[in-house]
Amino acid sequence: MFSKGAFSIPPGADAYADLLRDTRGLRREQAQAREQWLAKLPADRRDDVLFELEILLKGLACFANPRNHPGPPRRTAVVAQDFRENLVLARDGMHRIVQLCRNLLGEGERAFVFQRYLEMLLPDDNARTRLVRGASSQDTPEESLFLLRHALTNLVEVTGGVTRLPRVPFRLFYATLSVALREVSQSAFFNPLAALEFRPEFDRITNVRLLELMQRVPGERARRLVALTFLSLFRMLRYLALLDHVVREPRSAGLVYLVLSVLRSDARALTGYLRKQAGEQLADSYERELFKVPASQIGARYEEMLSEAHRLLAIKATLGGIAANVRLELRRAFEHDLPAPDGTATPDQLRAAVGKIGANLRPALQNAVLVLGKSLGTRLDEHGVFDDMVERRSLSNRLRRDVWMFAQIIRAFGAKARVVPTREDRWSGPSSLQFVREFLSYFNAMGYPLLRAADYPRFDTFIAALNALEETDLLDPERLDRAVTEAERFYTFLSDLFDQIGQRDELRGVPFDRRAAAEALRLYLGD
Repeated sequence: MFSKGAFSIPPGADAYADLLRDTRGLRREQAQAREQWLAKLPADRRDDVLFELEILLKGLACFANPRNHPGPPRRTAVVAQDFRENLVLARDGMHRIVQLCRNLLGEGERAFVFQRYLEMLLPDDNARTRLVRGASSQDTPEESLFLLRHALTNLVEVTGGVTRLPRVPFRLFYATLSVALREVSQSAFFNPLAALEFRPEFDRITNVRLLELMQRVPGERARRLVALTFLSLFRMLRYLALLDHVVREPRSAGLVYLVLSVLRSDARALTGYLRKQAGEQLADSYERELFKVPASQIGARYEEMLSEAHRLLAIKATLGGIAANVRLELRRAFEHDLPAPDGTATPDQLRAAVGKIGANLRPALQNAVLVLGKSLGTRLDEHGVFDDMVERRSLSNRLRRDVWMFAQIIRAFGAKARVVPTREDRWSGPSSLQFVREFLSYFNAMGYPLLRAADYPRFDTFIAALNALEETDLLDPERLDRAVTEAERFYTFLSDLFDQIGQRDELRGVPFDRRAAAEALRLYLGD
C-alpha cells in the first residue's frame, strides 16, 4: 500500500471522477440536462438501452476501419476487396439503432412519424425546408435523439440501395459509413466517438476499496493513468457482456461486428497509450511531487521518496505487461477465434465464436484488473472484485493454463540458452540473442502478470536478471547464465504453483485440458 508520508494527495484530487465527468466533453448544462432526461426514463429503458445505443453508434465509426474487422489477415489490398457484405452488416446495426432510438423516445416517437409524414407530403420545397430547419435544434436530449433517429432512418434506406449493387468497393463502403460518422459527431448529447471516453451512467465503479486504491496513487498524472486503465478494463468487460446480449437478438451479426469493432478500437487505444505514455506520465507525476518537497526535508524523506519511486516503477512494469497481454489476447481472438465479416458465418457459428472469445477474454481482462491492484498493494479479489464462485473458477482455470503455458516457454528458453556459444563474433551474422528478445516479449505479455499474481518470492532478483539482458546487444555469458538460473528457479516455482491451483475449491472436479492449453500456446507463439 502506498504511504502518505512522502507525497500528500491534494484534497479533492479525484482522477476517476474527472475522467467520468470530462472525457465526453459535454458542457455543464448539457450534462445536467442529460442526467435529468435519463432519470425520467422508465427503468427498462435506462442504462442498458442507452449503453447499447451509444456503443452501436460508435461501432459504425469503428467498423468503417478494416483494421477493426476480425478474421485472418488478408493479403489482398483493401481497394481490391468487396465490402458489400460488410455494408449489409452495418445496415443491420443501423436498423437496431433506429429501434433503440424509438425505445428511448417513447411518446416522442409519434412526433417523428408525423414529421416524416409531413416532409413527404408537402409539395412546396420552401415549406419543406422550413419544416426540416425547425426540427434541427438540439437544445434537449430528446431533440438530439430525434435528429439521430431521422438521420439513421434515411441512411438505412440509402444503404439498402447501395447493398443491391453487385459489388461495393472500399471507397463506397467508407463514404457511406462516413455519413453516419458525421451525424453522430454532430450530436450534442449522444456523441461517444472519442477514444477512451467514459460516462458516469455506464462506468461508475461502486467498489469502495478500488476507489480508495485509485485515490492513493502518488501524483496527479499517475492517479489519472491508473484510473484510466481501470475504467478501460471494466469498460471492455462490459463490451463482452453486451456481446453476450446482442448475439441472441434477431439479425445479430451486424450488432456483434459493430460491438467487436469498438472493443478492438478501444483495446488498441489503451494498449498504445500505455506502451507509449505510461513511463512519461509516471515520471512527470513523480517529478512534480518531488519538487513540492522542501529542500530542507529531502534528507529526512529520502527513503520514503525512494520507496515511492520504486512503486511507480512497479506500476509502469505492470501497465506494460497489461498492455502486452491485452494486445496479444485481442490479436488472438480477432485473427483466430472470430469469423470474418463476409456473411458466411451462421448464427450458431457466430454465437459459438462469441462464447469462445468471452471465455478467453473475460478472465484475461479480470486478471489485468487484479494484477494492477496487486501492484498497488491490494488483493482486490479479497475486497469484493470478481469474487463469486463462477468468476473465481474462471480466473483460477485461466491462471492454471497460463502457468502451464509460461512454464513451457521458460523450459524452452533454458534449453536454448544452455547450448548457445559462450562467445559470439558480432560480425558473424544475426545475433544469437534473438531468442532472448523473443523470450522477453513473451515475459512482458505473460510472465510479469504471473509474477505479480503468484507472489513469487524471488521477484526482484528475477526482474533484475532479465533487465540485465535488455541492457546489452551482444551475448554476455555471465548475464545470460544468471538469467537462465533464475528462469529455472521460476520454472520450479510454476510447476509447484500449477499443482496448487489445481487443488483449489473452485477447480475441484475440473480437469486440466492440456490439449487446449497446447493449442493456445501454439497460437501465442505463432503471433
